[in-house]
Amino acid sequence: MNKPAVVAVVVMLSITAGVFGADQADEKGFVSLFNGKDLTGWVGSTDGYGAADGVMFCKKGGNLYTEKEYGDFILRFDFKFPPGANNGLGIRAPLKGNAAYKGMELQILDNTAARYAKLKPYQYHGSIYGVVPAKRGFLKKPGEWNTQEVRAIGPKITVILNGTTIVDADLDKVLEKGGPKLLKGHPGLKNKKGHIGWLGHGARVEFRKIRIKTMDAPAKPCCGLEDTKNTPPKGFVALFNGKDLTGWKGLVANPKKRAAMSAEQLAGAQKKADASMVKSWTVQDGALIFSGKGQSLCTAKDYGDFEMYVDWKIKKNGDSGIYLRGSPQVQIWDPAKWPVGSGGLYNNKKNPSKPLVCADNPIGQWNRFRIKMIGEKVWVWLNGKLVVDNTTLENYWDRKNPIYPTGQIELQNHGNTLWFKNIYIREIKKGEK
Repeated sequence: MNKPAVVAVVVMLSITAGVFGADQADEKGFVSLFNGKDLTGWVGSTDGYGAADGVMFCKKGGNLYTEKEYGDFILRFDFKFPPGANNGLGIRAPLKGNAAYKGMELQILDNTAARYAKLKPYQYHGSIYGVVPAKRGFLKKPGEWNTQEVRAIGPKITVILNGTTIVDADLDKVLEKGGPKLLKGHPGLKNKKGHIGWLGHGARVEFRKIRIKTMDAPAKPCCGLEDTKNTPPKGFVALFNGKDLTGWKGLVANPKKRAAMSAEQLAGAQKKADASMVKSWTVQDGALIFSGKGQSLCTAKDYGDFEMYVDWKIKKNGDSGIYLRGSPQVQIWDPAKWPVGSGGLYNNKKNPSKPLVCADNPIGQWNRFRIKMIGEKVWVWLNGKLVVDNTTLENYWDRKNPIYPTGQIELQNHGNTLWFKNIYIREIKKGEK
């Protein structure tokens, strides 16, 4: 083989590797979402898209999604479009429904087209459609390749276009500012995972070098369902010793009524409640058991900001909950009867009350809550899955005012047999997380 031929082969191999972006060896942890030749690994409107020579392209449009779902990730890809083109990038989206609302849509658009001159700021390229506007002026001319990176890490969504950050949003702050109305219109802002996809409108938008690096965090200690035998993890203390009711007391009325009692009245009522408690709550095989008759069980101590774990188990049609600072409640109930699942802030009226997903184990099996409360905000994980995320717990007893700054933790009942164990707590000081 002569020298020019060798050079030609080397050049051709280099171009091929560049076009297909095969392994992206310089990008540790990234994997390709596109094999460069067909739509393997993609579902949905497969007849609306095509693939050839390392390029995926929109023909007649529709929504084309990854088979897999992704939660936290870094996505990188190149794209180019003709003048006037309109497409979108769906993230954390379900396969059904409008991805712009049921998930999130990051707009792909020719900002310079005259037909788009009067759009809303949050409708231009890179914007979280209908929610967060992107900076403009960083797209290349139609027909030229652009490079884009999207980072979705928890509530943080970042879009980097041709090396410039055009969106840097914290969805928690966006939702706090937008309130319940925004969440009602865009429930997908709370999604923790979903599909990634192209949301085409017919223009021939082309994509290449589509690769992803997953950033899902491993479960924190104690989130599994191993039985820790009422022995707390590091930094936590046990609220239940596995032997008796030390550290617990019976329920007296509610926070508002207790505050109105004199010291003598409260002491007398507490004495009666404690006498009732020992008839209703017992300890067997390292678990607290509620007989089905009587009142809720309360911590003897009040808590402000905290993180806690609690294992629980119920019977068929069971209904219970965890009161935080004496206020209802992190819901527990039979998912066969209430398919929405446990963990939601059931008594909320203005703020979300339902869990993000149903994560309950089958009836008769143990479940584990991890609950964190800072100020009036609550996070709940059920069996390792986030079901409540940075949501305000409303004051059920006095809805005109925020939740009480401190209060007891209560194991609530609705007249059925309950089991609790492995109850641990870590008090959070101001400035800690």
